Amino acid sequence: MNVVLHPLARLLLALIFIMSGFNKIMDFAKTSNYMASYNFPVPDLFLVGAIFLQLGGGLLLLFGFKARFGAILLIIFLVSATLIFHVSALPDQRQMTATLKNLAILGGLLKFLSDGAGAFAIDKNDE
Repeated sequence: MNVVLHPLARLLLALIFIMSGFNKIMDFAKTSNYMASYNFPVPDLFLVGAIFLQLGGGLLLLFGFKARFGAILLIIFLVSATLIFHVSALPDQRQMTATLKNLAILGGLLKFLSDGAGAFAIDKNDE
């Protein structure tokens, strides 16, 4: 059963980060302007960093290559984005939902950080 569940869990968890990173590339200016609206310093530079964390961490996790390191990259992104863009806007109901969603995703990332990639991973030493 784990032979199916490990790669499926990696896919489902990584997908949100990979798609979000790709969407940031495709709409770079709009995303940068959104970050600037939060008085973010040097939004273009931090946006490139966010894209690197999301795509890099997401792909590492997806393929099970250095999955623990990928989880760390995604945790850095997730905690930062949650604190900067969601917690700061509480108690707005949409932001509360986004914060709770991110906490749930954080739980999944912590599981991969703890246990490694699992079955069908490229890097068997990461288990």
